[in-house]
Amino acid sequence: MSPTAPRAPGRLLRALPVPTGPGVLDLLPVLADALAGRSDTAWHPHAAGAAPHPALRTGEPLAPGEDDPDDPTAFAVATSGSTGTPKGALLSAGALRASADATAARLSAPTAGTTAGTGREQWVLALPAHHVAGLQVLLRSVRAGTEPVVVDTTGGFDPAAFAAATAARTAPRLLTSLVPTQLLRLLDAGGEATAALAAHDAVLVGAAATPAPLLARARAAGVRVVTTYGMSETCGGCVYDGRPLDGVAAHVRDDGRLELTGPVVARGYRGLPAHPAFRTAPDGTRTFRTDDAAEVRTDGDGTLVRVTGRLDDLITTGGLKVAPALVEEALAAAPGVAEAVVVGAPDPEWGERVVAAVVPLPGTAPALAQLRAVVRERVAAHAAPRQLLLLDALPLRGPGKPDRAALRALATRSRPGGERPVTDG
Repeated sequence: MSPTAPRAPGRLLRALPVPTGPGVLDLLPVLADALAGRSDTAWHPHAAGAAPHPALRTGEPLAPGEDDPDDPTAFAVATSGSTGTPKGALLSAGALRASADATAARLSAPTAGTTAGTGREQWVLALPAHHVAGLQVLLRSVRAGTEPVVVDTTGGFDPAAFAAATAARTAPRLLTSLVPTQLLRLLDAGGEATAALAAHDAVLVGAAATPAPLLARARAAGVRVVTTYGMSETCGGCVYDGRPLDGVAAHVRDDGRLELTGPVVARGYRGLPAHPAFRTAPDGTRTFRTDDAAEVRTDGDGTLVRVTGRLDDLITTGGLKVAPALVEEALAAAPGVAEAVVVGAPDPEWGERVVAAVVPLPGTAPALAQLRAVVRERVAAHAAPRQLLLLDALPLRGPGKPDRAALRALATRSRPGGERPVTDG
């Protein structure tokens, strides 16, 4: 082709409606072709009954740089949009295969090449499959050569349905992926629901930070919990229990921002060429710059990553910085606290005040003074919350992520005398 010849149009990006019930299994042949790199189209998975995300421009060809004939783009997965408008992470077939194989290796299952068609490993799908974590459950099943058991979440997550799905297993090894809220509900349900959790060889828990008391409670019940960290841009979880998957490298920039490098990193964002979050080395190795602050160190077992929170969630109160993740960790261990999220709200005196949104344990009502004392002792005096929101449930977005924007708005309008239970100090 001469330099002035027109470029042939790229493969189309098409919408892929994804149901929440057993009908999702009808998509397995499509997913298998995409994972193998033999599909003549790329796909944007979205919730059935909802429109595709307009920013992903389904029905239009992939642009130059958004595809590669040697490693075709399989999916454009919408991000959670926690820092603004959701974007479409372009996940190649090779990146998804690398993610599935690294997960199988980390969970001590045989590699995908030896399990295909043997039926040794089975996943339980309990997450929406248009989000990357749920999609990965399906893709890992395809890679392992087994059919997943589907929990019908059309009417919401039901612990009894999870237990029934677990009982329907047909393979010796059982795996699932959950968000912390689901883990909490299954433990609270007790009985068959908790027994179903304990029957899994691994329960991946991600999308949001899992409070240490919840982890301890799950492990005391015999649940083999594996905490995961990742995002759509890294094909989902790529750090398990603080350890990067094989082939994944983590390092922290001078500004404290975590970067992840390896074969699981997305090609980029749909319609956003040369986005600064991505860079590609001359040898083709891709790096993604996250929006999270972290600490990375090396010990006798390799690299250990500790994520301390999103950089844009940092609270500046009285001129001092507060990392919400550290305060949330302290609050989660306080008496009477089932769940806690910390945000900053505008304050005329402090610039921002630290706000604790707490779901109390049944029959309890933690007091602000009590929680402030816990945070002073475990974190720092300036990090102690000055406002407390007692809620029946945390507002969520996506697959189990706390909606911090909604909590900031609630804290801003909920002053003493408001409609919600609020205490100020």
